[in-house]
Amino acid sequence: DETVSLIIQVNGKLRDRLEADAGLTEEDVKAKAFASPKVALFLEGKRIVKVVVVRDKLVNIVLE
Repeated sequence: DETVSLIIQVNGKLRDRLEADAGLTEEDVKAKAFASPKVALFLEGKRIVKVVVVRDKLVNIVLE
């Protein structure tokens, strides 16, 4: 199995990096990103406007 390093951004700023299996579905990648304790701090009390996923590279969470 090949693994990739996913970059997790909140409003365009790097907040975490995660190791994940290559080829995960968009929903699985989002679930991993939202489960990250570092990312969860920034999501508290905010509304998610958009989530951009670039396969095997990054997740950008846009907050209001």
